[in-house]
Amino acid sequence: MFRPLSALSCLVLFAVSTACAQPAPQSQATDSGGQEQMAGDLITASPRVVPQSMEAVKLSFAPVVERAAPAVVNVYTKRVVQQRSPFAGDPFFERFFGGAFDAPRERVQNSLGSGVIVSPDGVIVTNNHVIEGMTEIKVVLSDRREYEAELVMADPQTDLAVLRIEADEPLPYLSFANSDSIHVGDVVLAIGNPFGVGQTVTSGIVSALARTAVSISDYQFFIQTDAAINPGNSGGALIDIDGRLGGVNSAIYSRSGGSNGIGFAIPSRLVQQVIKSAISGTALVRPWIGASSSTVTADLAKALKLDRPAGAIIDDIWAKGPADKAGLKPGDVIIEIDGQPVYDAQALQYRIGVNNNGDIAKVRYVRDGKKREADVSLTLPPETPARDTRELEGNHPLNGVTVDNLSPRFKEEMGLDPLSQGVVVSEVKPGSFAARRGLKPGHKIISVNGRSVKTTKELQKEIMKPATRWVLEVDNGGRVVSWRVGR
Repeated sequence: MFRPLSALSCLVLFAVSTACAQPAPQSQATDSGGQEQMAGDLITASPRVVPQSMEAVKLSFAPVVERAAPAVVNVYTKRVVQQRSPFAGDPFFERFFGGAFDAPRERVQNSLGSGVIVSPDGVIVTNNHVIEGMTEIKVVLSDRREYEAELVMADPQTDLAVLRIEADEPLPYLSFANSDSIHVGDVVLAIGNPFGVGQTVTSGIVSALARTAVSISDYQFFIQTDAAINPGNSGGALIDIDGRLGGVNSAIYSRSGGSNGIGFAIPSRLVQQVIKSAISGTALVRPWIGASSSTVTADLAKALKLDRPAGAIIDDIWAKGPADKAGLKPGDVIIEIDGQPVYDAQALQYRIGVNNNGDIAKVRYVRDGKKREADVSLTLPPETPARDTRELEGNHPLNGVTVDNLSPRFKEEMGLDPLSQGVVVSEVKPGSFAARRGLKPGHKIISVNGRSVKTTKELQKEIMKPATRWVLEVDNGGRVVSWRVGR
């Protein structure tokens, strides 16, 4: 099973990279937040040479670790949670003990992980699951200095979070490598704080690239490594032998909770995108291609006369969207984006998502058995129709449910099919009837009492009609179920 890396149950994935941890000169600690170091320029990969002698084999990684390790930090988080006794409200126990079990008890929940300093003025990247829901975040540097950290941005879609600490001097940091220059077989080092024992360095190689069947986040595109990663490593660094950051450790595949030599890291290109947005203070909205797609299977490849089952086939096109304007059509199979291979629909989402608004993506695709090329001008997904958020209240099954109109931009935020339409649930009040029936954010309301609802206004109108019996159709993410409520 895949296990995210966090304090108690999460493992840190290491990132492959081509950058060195370096003390920042005073001139680099500017108000720009180290954006120059965040530029993400392409970095020429170092020549890869097989050791030619025993002397070469005995070479040490110590100089690389000495430069990189000071930029990797420990992240400690905690929150206060209330626990209600299982005997609360039980008539039998209330008869003998009164209300002794009614008062909830407070308990402090702790978590730990790792992080990477990416700017001399204290910008740190870690995993979202390390800090999610926590009220206090503390960062401990390799020299044992401690700082309270501010959460600048959290992006659950990529499982990344950006923190900031206020230090009296420029801090050591890691530069970014272009994760697209990483190769299977490259030697990498993972640095983090496994099990809270203290900063630990492990070595391995890049086992695979473009892993998309991990199901950790919406953007499933990971670097796989066999460097030992364990709980507490989440948010730590994966570096190459030049000491540059290639990825952020995020999860492992394990049945026991310990390292089995299968770890996953978030590529540096995706990490840079989140950090740039956090530093600039702008909302993180990724560009889109204006099409929905599916992975090409063996049967599809045979039917389409492709030489192999690889690529993303376009299912539908958003009218006047980027793909439509570039001349792409349903049935086209996208096999490359900007010279990088596209093996499945998840890879297409990643290759488009790491670009910027206004970029021109060079798309290579197959139509009628012939390879073609198109320049697609990427834009931000439109928010059409408007969300028109409504909280439903009243004597009906959807009391306490908040709904929104689906638009391409809102669907991007929720990780839904970019071209789906209708009314989506964005929040469900705990303890409500809908919550007890299993309604969750992301589910779609299709109809009420046989009447199709396409907007939140229509839904509110239909659900508020006096009735003693309701029949609702709900799309719970792949299956439409019918709710029958009342007499």
